Amino acid sequence: MAKAQSFGDKLKKKKVDTKINLKVIKWYRCPNRGTLRTLERFVKIDDLAECEKIDVFK
Repeated sequence: MAKAQSFGDKLKKKKVDTKINLKVIKWYRCPNRGTLRTLERFVKIDDLAECEKIDVFK
């Protein structure tokens, strides 16, 4: 039996996201143990000029 939808048809349906995915890594000191820990988040931004303004919290 033939497929009703081809791979090309599936690609046409996808919406293009114009935002940039940026991985932000922040180091902080754990108050309980005193060790360094990392906090990683993915953030979507419009352009690279905004990357200096990003602040990530726990």
